[in-house]
Amino acid sequence: MENRIMSRSRVAALQIGASAAGKAETLRQILSFEEQIRASDSKLVVMPEALLGGYPKGEIFGTRLGYRLPEGREAFARYFDNAIDVPGEETEALAELSNRCGASLVIGVIERERSTLYCTALFFNPGEGLVARHRKLMPTGTERLIWGQGDGSTLPAVQSSAGVAGAAICWENHMPLLRTAMYAKGVQIWCAPTVDEREIWQCSMRHIAHEGRCFVISACQVQPSPAALGLDVPGWDKDRPLINGGSLIVGPLGEVLAGPLRGETGLVMAEIDTAELTRARYDFDVVGHYSRPDVFSLSVDERQKRTVAFTSE
Repeated sequence: MENRIMSRSRVAALQIGASAAGKAETLRQILSFEEQIRASDSKLVVMPEALLGGYPKGEIFGTRLGYRLPEGREAFARYFDNAIDVPGEETEALAELSNRCGASLVIGVIERERSTLYCTALFFNPGEGLVARHRKLMPTGTERLIWGQGDGSTLPAVQSSAGVAGAAICWENHMPLLRTAMYAKGVQIWCAPTVDEREIWQCSMRHIAHEGRCFVISACQVQPSPAALGLDVPGWDKDRPLINGGSLIVGPLGEVLAGPLRGETGLVMAEIDTAELTRARYDFDVVGHYSRPDVFSLSVDERQKRTVAFTSE
């Protein structure tokens, strides 16, 4: 009975949007949820993709096929300035928040290294601070204009305060081989920072929970309409929200435990019990008894890739 109690915990998705005023204001808004997080007794809180640094939906960065305009370079420079260093003052503030709340945190950020930006998920544990990061392996569509690709060296499975957690960012969740690799790492809580508000995304979250026989926490940004932000986004209804949320928590048989929350900021919370995973995998363990290694196999290269390597005697 004691082990069963220890396997139970409360988890949450914090649905919030990046502030148009920049990363400092976004961080202030994140920290303003401290009292709610503490009151909820959540042991793991997942936050959206690109929350610190922003997701520039509708921006084209002055790019046309074959050439780039000067104003696009200026737009990228502004976006670069709003990204964060890892580690840096923002990660220190988040580590302190994790300590004060007694909760592990997973948050989507725009990380800068040299002159390259990465869409990254950061992991924080109370008492340990920043413990891991995952860089998005494959930016989607025109995200490739502004973000670099991660490599296999940032595919962590982290022992969080609620269980073993891993992360896949937005449409990475649609990569079958990535999912297989993370299942093989023993992920119990699948964290999915995103900006995808659509119902089909929520279907994907339910599928992953059912396929991986794991708990899924999807945290989506929420952003007002272009009209409210004073923006002109070509092809977008000016009165329609840019991102309407839809954060949810799903159980290991695909059942929705909480959410989806739409159109507002807030915490989506549920109680989970990782002891349920054994029972859920009784008839389907995708990398165990329901696999066929004699027919199919996957090789994952987790070495860090560097363009330039210096050696000395």
